[in-house]
Amino acid sequence: MKRFIVILCAVLLCGHAAVVKQSGRSFPKDFLFGTATASYQIEGAYNEDGKGENIWDRLTHQVPSPIKDQSSGDIAADSYHKVERDVEMMRELGLDAYRFSLSWSRILPTGFSNQINPAGVDYYNRLINEMLKYNIQPLVTLYHWDLPQPLQDLGGFASPLFGQWFEDYARVVYTNFGDRVKFFITFNEPREICNEGYGGTGFAPVVNATGIGEYLCAKHLVTAHAKAYHLYNNEFRASQGGKVGITISVNWFEAETDSEDDKLAAIWFRQGSWGIFSEPIFGLEGGFPKELAERIAEKSAQQGFPRSRLPEFTDEEREYIRGTSDFFGINHYFNARVSATTYPVNPAVPSLNDDVGVDLIFESKRAESTSGPVVKLSNVMLLLKELYGDWDFYITENGMSSAPGVDDTARGLYYKAALENCLDAIDDGIKLKGYMAWSLMDNFEWMQGYTSRFGLYAVDFEDPNRPRTPKHSAFVYKRIIKDRFIDHAYVPDASVSVMTIDEGH
Repeated sequence: MKRFIVILCAVLLCGHAAVVKQSGRSFPKDFLFGTATASYQIEGAYNEDGKGENIWDRLTHQVPSPIKDQSSGDIAADSYHKVERDVEMMRELGLDAYRFSLSWSRILPTGFSNQINPAGVDYYNRLINEMLKYNIQPLVTLYHWDLPQPLQDLGGFASPLFGQWFEDYARVVYTNFGDRVKFFITFNEPREICNEGYGGTGFAPVVNATGIGEYLCAKHLVTAHAKAYHLYNNEFRASQGGKVGITISVNWFEAETDSEDDKLAAIWFRQGSWGIFSEPIFGLEGGFPKELAERIAEKSAQQGFPRSRLPEFTDEEREYIRGTSDFFGINHYFNARVSATTYPVNPAVPSLNDDVGVDLIFESKRAESTSGPVVKLSNVMLLLKELYGDWDFYITENGMSSAPGVDDTARGLYYKAALENCLDAIDDGIKLKGYMAWSLMDNFEWMQGYTSRFGLYAVDFEDPNRPRTPKHSAFVYKRIIKDRFIDHAYVPDASVSVMTIDEGH
């Protein structure tokens, strides 16, 4: 998390409690309710017990710091030392599942698999075992943005060897945790990794090789994903019986008008944002999206390049990558419109922004957003089904930020609206299997530091003990999970009581 910080204005509904017959809808019995976190954002212990340096350690220790509040994830929420309390929070909420990421450099300090750190493996074993003790299913992300620095020094995602490095890491993960973990996500949000980290300055490693770096990263990332998937298929699936997939940030971009120009502009923007990663894996033909590839080739020729800046796939590569997922993980945070007459402001040339050539009109600036949270998860899933067929979908991240403190009534309203939208998708025949709220607790929000808070639990970052306190939204989410039902008449209020663990969970 998180890149675009979009303020969603929620109007509080009238608060008197009328005694009326309530109606609503129920979630399927096997629907997974969970929360999500990422290793660098919560673990801390950045140089303890043999952990190696990663790209966020390097970036946050620069002078001057590029982080908004000059902070780092050196301690963060100190989850490395708080396994029991973190699992206790999951139990208080009544979670079915918890999605967390592994720190590659905590397990493999140099990035390479010849040196495995026993203390890192032990930490994740303790967390997994504590969760399973209470029937909480672990959903493990192999990579959530914190590449070991030694691998970055060799080129990172821009290196053609990256897929080999990732496959070796994946083998260590499957070997050590796959007997108990049955749900693996290879990469979290390729767009942010490649477009922001290699084609821009939005995230580590801040390569800023615009118009070239993001495209090299995209090809090597989807290839590495396929390697990890085939590895599981060939060596681990028969004995472990788990699933392997990928999580892509799919925000909702629609045409501003019904004009053909606006519709094409929306296609270009979708493909540049997420289709460049989803098409090779989920598309019927594989490879990069046709319309985007043609546009980049045309732009490259105009700029004097001897060939397209977007690498091509061989027929063998297309076939190797296509279909390499057991599910489609979706992270979703905002909605926007696209117009053929809305252009990026002074884009770098070359760059993805210049190649796509259109910009966004944010939904939150429109009148309809003042009526409450506007969530279009169902639109996203219906579009993905139309493009790629009938996949199992998981919402692996969804949420909104708020000011520090426990009174986050607007977030409670947002979660209710988002989960209503999930029920809409299920009613429309979408195979939606689970929802992971971002985030279990307040954490280090990348370039925003600790100025942005997404947690269901507040963390006091001024206290060395990093105490966790449930926010209003935690009680809203707990109620929905416990009932497995959304009452249309239920209006979350700002009251907060003591969070307890329900009997039997």
